[in-house]
Amino acid sequence: MRRHTKRALLLFLLFVPLLGFAHDVTSADQEILRSGGLWAYIRVGATHMLTGYDHLLFLAGVIFYLKSFKDILKFITVFTIGHCITLIGATYAGISANEHLVDAVIALSVLYKGFENLGGFEKLKLQSPNLLLMVGLFGFIHGFGLSTRLQSFDIGQSQFLAKILCFNVGVELGQVLALIPIVFIITLSRKHQQFPAFYKAVNWYLVLAGIGLFVYQLHGYFTGHH
Repeated sequence: MRRHTKRALLLFLLFVPLLGFAHDVTSADQEILRSGGLWAYIRVGATHMLTGYDHLLFLAGVIFYLKSFKDILKFITVFTIGHCITLIGATYAGISANEHLVDAVIALSVLYKGFENLGGFEKLKLQSPNLLLMVGLFGFIHGFGLSTRLQSFDIGQSQFLAKILCFNVGVELGQVLALIPIVFIITLSRKHQQFPAFYKAVNWYLVLAGIGLFVYQLHGYFTGHH
């Protein structure tokens, strides 16, 4: 166990420098949206998801826990419905919150998934919450995080709903593109003799990454960094 923890810690330390790049809103993205029309919203939505390490880490944690493709499809569908509702609804209604606080909660979802996958609830002699319900709930929170990012752009009033929907389509495309290699690697690793060690190392990494992202976002909130 100690060796797996050390490996996870090493991966985490390699990951730390990337935290600042996790789906940041850039002036380059703003320029793309200003000049590129509706297709630009699809492009930026896809890019945003592909660089959204917190979203992808959570999804990897969900997939790690599941064995059949049918279950993977079911859970990803529930997560997707959840984040579509809050992404479209909150953006259209203009409901927002501090992005650092929302992302801090998303970081806790990564920590939660790693903790659950490692049997944390059983070790504490607690009943693990319904996984499908939790994935749906975290889907709402992840979608709200995406909404706060979209609302930080100046998207104007022209074709407002169409722009939101195109950004959402881009997010879904990015999610599919990211999930293909994740599902492939995890499915392949299950057939390997070293899978139990790999499983422990990756889920310890999720726990550590969740803690790291949480601290990073709280630091950003209290210091006012964007």
